[in-house]
Amino acid sequence: MKKLKYILVLFLMLVSTTEIAAQKDTISLQRSARKMLRQGNELYQKEQFTDASVAYQKALGNHSNYDKATYNLGNALYKNKNFKEAIPQYELTAKTATDKFTKAEAYHNIGNAMMESKNYQGAVDAYKNALRNNPNDDETRYNLAVAQKLLEKEQQDNKDDKNKDKDKKDKDKKDKDDKNKDKDNEDKKDKDKKDEDKDGKGDKDKDKKQDPKKDDKKDQQKPKPQPGKMTPQQVKQLLESLNNEEKKTQKKMNAKKAKGKKVKQEKDW
Repeated sequence: MKKLKYILVLFLMLVSTTEIAAQKDTISLQRSARKMLRQGNELYQKEQFTDASVAYQKALGNHSNYDKATYNLGNALYKNKNFKEAIPQYELTAKTATDKFTKAEAYHNIGNAMMESKNYQGAVDAYKNALRNNPNDDETRYNLAVAQKLLEKEQQDNKDDKNKDKDKKDKDKKDKDDKNKDKDNEDKKDKDKKDEDKDGKGDKDKDKKQDPKKDDKKDQQKPKPQPGKMTPQQVKQLLESLNNEEKKTQKKMNAKKAKGKKVKQEKDW
């Protein structure tokens, strides 16, 4: 039993020693972080913003939740024109700050960084958040008005650009359609011309082929003696010939009759 108590006491002492050591380490790190923060501030005052940024980052390396180091790092990055890198530092400060005044300052600086990045919509939103935490900040209100004007101009320019792009696309489409239409008309004209040439050649060939037939037709149209049909002159000649033949025949018949007729003889008594 005594042995168990002894072990328990040793365990508690060990835990306490560990906690004390950890606390000492934490305190040491915090002291180091504060020291680096002061160095960063001194460099910042000298406008050595790159070196100040390094000092603030070292302070955060020793104490990651060091809000002052986070906010000051954002300021150093902003002064060094690293606006996009500064914004996350301000956002972290706005999220973790416990008083509205600090939140308002963080949002105000976010708006400034957004303005420098030409993100006017983001700037408007940030300034509005700053005013929600500090409605009496006239500087933020002025910056908000400027950001809103710039945002409206940007939106109008984008709209104009879209309209220009649309007009250009419509014009290009119209030009293309007109070009295709002209091409179609040219193709149609060429086709009609080819058809006309083809028809004209066909007619000529047809005429050439039909020339003999036309001659035959012309020949057929010439008056020709038809079988059984005589000219008036021929009829007259024929009639005269027939009359002459008839006369000759009549003479022969009359002579034949006279020859065969009994001749009445006078008797001598």
